[in-house]
Amino acid sequence: MTVTIGVHPANPTLFHLARLDYAQQELAPLGETVDWHHYTDGVSTGALLTDGTLDFGGTGSTPPITAQAEGHDIVYTAVSAPRPGHGALLVLDDGPVRGVADLRTTTVHLAIGSWQTHLVAKALHDAGLDYGGDITPRRGTSASEQLLRDGEIAAWVAQGAELVAARERGGLRVLIPTADVITDRSVFFARRDTAERRPELIAAITRALHRADAWVAAHSGEAAGQIAGTAGGSAAHWQQALSVLPWRTEAPGHAFVDEQQQAADILYAAGFLPAQVTVADALARPVGTAQKG
Repeated sequence: MTVTIGVHPANPTLFHLARLDYAQQELAPLGETVDWHHYTDGVSTGALLTDGTLDFGGTGSTPPITAQAEGHDIVYTAVSAPRPGHGALLVLDDGPVRGVADLRTTTVHLAIGSWQTHLVAKALHDAGLDYGGDITPRRGTSASEQLLRDGEIAAWVAQGAELVAARERGGLRVLIPTADVITDRSVFFARRDTAERRPELIAAITRALHRADAWVAAHSGEAAGQIAGTAGGSAAHWQQALSVLPWRTEAPGHAFVDEQQQAADILYAAGFLPAQVTVADALARPVGTAQKG
């Protein structure tokens, strides 16, 4: 049989795993082969799992919450350690926004539907503001940095190499460091039938994730060149961006579930989700318990 794993540049572990042979090595003893499905929108991962395009995928923290809210029956399988240096909300160094409260009535560019939505919604919530009513969120583009510098928008969430490059150019400052607001974990999940009926499959993929993380940690220069060739930006900036990631994956424990539930509650209250979510429902059930039907 063939196991299809989703790959997009925004999930660095899966991006590099697809260029290594670790997944096939781990799956071969189970009589499985691996196929890689390359796509660009991590937010669609839940739908791709449900329609059978994918068996396994990975994103930031928000897409699996959205998937649950949309009725996709997913199961969390692994999470990264916190990624405090992965991204940040930037504003003009000498601009009018001095604190989060100053974002009221402004336009903020971000990757809507990604972990960045969680970051902005939580920061606003903590300041007594509302993502759904107090700012105008707009999807970030390659022009976001220049729009910020020109004063056309008030803030922009940057990550990875683009964050490194923007800070190197100067003139911008970090209004919200990610680590002050959310843990910003990379999250891996699968369809429930895959996770619960084939736990040995999930275990094999998880071992491959561990090996991919270890490879990137030991070969950051080569890894940076690979992702720069696909996602753009300079290899030097990518190497700096990759160096601040933890490259460590762990089981989805109680702390993670609590983090996700807090995010789900905030996103629902902000009108971002179509339904309330119980994050614990997306954990695997013990073998032999009743299946959803």
